[in-house]
Amino acid sequence: MKKQIAVVFAAAVMAFAAGPQTYTGVITDNMCDNGDHKDMKMGPDAKCVLECVKGMNGKYVLYDAKAKKSYVLSDQKTPEKFAAKKVTVVGTLDDTGKNLKVDSIAAAK
Repeated sequence: MKKQIAVVFAAAVMAFAAGPQTYTGVITDNMCDNGDHKDMKMGPDAKCVLECVKGMNGKYVLYDAKAKKSYVLSDQKTPEKFAAKKVTVVGTLDDTGKNLKVDSIAAAK
């Protein structure tokens, strides 16, 4: 009986943990996914992000400097207005931990 209770409890914890989380970082592109755009010599960071996504078929990512990780965002339209800015994203990571299914994006406070 104790084993069954433990299994049910573990399943409930995992189901809760798999829900949307809050991530904070900078909107950048997967070509400069560490947020460093100096080598590209395109001017301001926002311009580089937009050029890499539009002109070079890049993807918008959220770069978390604390974790030193970037996440490819499922929403590839909303991030455009936040290029090179710090944001808070609410979403769910996929099983690989590399792709973030976006529920919302807002400027970080």
